[in-house]
Amino acid sequence: MDVLRPVLVNINGRIYRKNAVKEESYEEEDDYSYYGTEPDECTDEPCDLHAIEQTEKGFRCSIDIPSVLYKYVIGKKGETRKRLESETKTSINIPKQGMEGPIVITGAQRASVASAVTRLELLIESFRKKQPFTHFLSFPLNHPRVQDGFLRFKEEVLEQCSQDMGVDGSIFQNPSKLHLTVGTLALLSQAEVERAAQLLLQCQDFIRDLTEGRPITLVVSGIEYMNDDPSMVDVLYAKVQVKDGSDMLQVIADRLVEHFVSAGLMTREYDRVKLHGTVMNTLFRKDPNAEDKGSHGKQNAKDREAFDARNILQIFGEFHFGEFELNTVQISQRFSTDCTGYYTPAGEVTFS
Repeated sequence: MDVLRPVLVNINGRIYRKNAVKEESYEEEDDYSYYGTEPDECTDEPCDLHAIEQTEKGFRCSIDIPSVLYKYVIGKKGETRKRLESETKTSINIPKQGMEGPIVITGAQRASVASAVTRLELLIESFRKKQPFTHFLSFPLNHPRVQDGFLRFKEEVLEQCSQDMGVDGSIFQNPSKLHLTVGTLALLSQAEVERAAQLLLQCQDFIRDLTEGRPITLVVSGIEYMNDDPSMVDVLYAKVQVKDGSDMLQVIADRLVEHFVSAGLMTREYDRVKLHGTVMNTLFRKDPNAEDKGSHGKQNAKDREAFDARNILQIFGEFHFGEFELNTVQISQRFSTDCTGYYTPAGEVTFS
C-alpha cells in the first residue's frame, strides 16, 4: 500500500484514510484516521452512527457485532482491545467466549466513546470483508426440463470429449443445484440472516412491478467459458436469456445488488451482475459441493486442474438446455441441501 496515497473508505457517507499497521496478532491489521469535515460536537469522530447514552459515570454505547468477529476486537493476548482503550480513553466490554450480546463501550467523554465506536466499526468492517461467504442470492435454474437438458449435455460431452485433457464426470454441476448467482453474502449471525431476509422481502414490490406479477420465461441455451484460453478452462457456463429478448432479468439482478450493497450486506464486484449458470467447474473435481468464491478467497491455480474445452465449445456451443418459467429469487445457504435437492433458502420472494 502506498502510504502517500492510502485507500479511502466510505462508511455511512464519511471518508476515512485506511493505513496498514503491522500487528503481532494478525498478518495485517488495519488502522484508520478520519479525513474530512469535522462535526461540532465530536472532536475527531462521528457521533451519530450509534446511540450514545449519558450515564451517571459518563457515556455508554452498545454495538451489535457477530460473535465470530470478537477475536479481531480482542487481538492476541488482548492487545487490540488494550490499544483501542488506551488511544480513545474508554473501556470496551466484550461478551465472554460462547456468549452472544453487544459490545459495550464506556467513557468519561462523549467524543471518546464516539471515537472508539468509529474505530471499532472500521476494524470490524476490515475483517468482515475477509470472511468467506455463507449465503448467496440466486435464481434457481433447476427446473426439470433444464435438468433433463443438462444431463443430456453431460452424457454427450463425456461420450464425445472425455479424451480431452481434464474432462471427466467429476467436474459437472449437480443438476439439482443449477442456478444463477446474483451476489454473495457473509451473514455471520442469525440476526444478520433475518435482516437479509427482510431486505429481500422489501424487493418484492419492485420485482412484481417489473414482471407485472408474472413469471419470466427463460431460455437456457449455448455455452461460454470464463477465461481467455479455451484449452485451459476452469469454468464453463450456460447462457441464459429472457425469451422475449428483454433485459428484465438483468435489471432485477442489478437492482437486488444495489439494495443489498446500500444496506451494507453485500460488496459490489462489477458495474453489472454477470449472470451465468455454471455447468462445469474444476472446483468440483476435489469437492462436489464446492462453489465459486467470487473475488474473496479465490482458489489458487494449484488447487485446480483446468480442462481443454475446445472440442466441447465447437460441438456444443449452441446446445439447448431448455426453457422454463422463473418465478423466484432466494437467499441460498451455502453448502446446504433442501428436500428438493436445491440449496436451503434463508429467504425467498416470488415474481407472481
